Amino acid sequence: MSKDTVPTVSHVDLPRFMGKWYVIASIPTFLEKNAFNATESYVQNADGTIAATFSYHKGSFEGPVKTMNPRGWLRDSSNAYWGMRIIWPFKSEYRISYLDDSYSQTIIARSARDHVWIMARQPQVSAHDYDLLLKKVVDLGYDEHKVQLVPQRWP
Repeated sequence: MSKDTVPTVSHVDLPRFMGKWYVIASIPTFLEKNAFNATESYVQNADGTIAATFSYHKGSFEGPVKTMNPRGWLRDSSNAYWGMRIIWPFKSEYRISYLDDSYSQTIIARSARDHVWIMARQPQVSAHDYDLLLKKVVDLGYDEHKVQLVPQRWP
């Protein structure tokens, strides 16, 4: 696949997408390297923006909890293409490139193919599902060898 814009799903039912997601695997940003138990949660604000909470343990399951609160905004009527501000003044592209029918697994991608996130509503996915999700990431033009599993262990 060329380095053209990463496709998005045709439409996202935003209320269904909101809530907690577990980061199963990623090509992490420098802020999230060595993350354990990483989660991303979304809430749509009254003004239409999206309040995100990214939380993880740094370095180990017992490591200190780190939390970031990015702000997102919709960039088109599909609800699948967002802008995201993680650290002011930097803005980032956020594309929902895969979302299963049950809204239980998703892939968030960027056209630069520098970062990607495989997320699920549960902290684990089956090996079969992970292989299918990883194949979708590769089909988007990513190098599978850069994708790292995010350790998840929940009580």
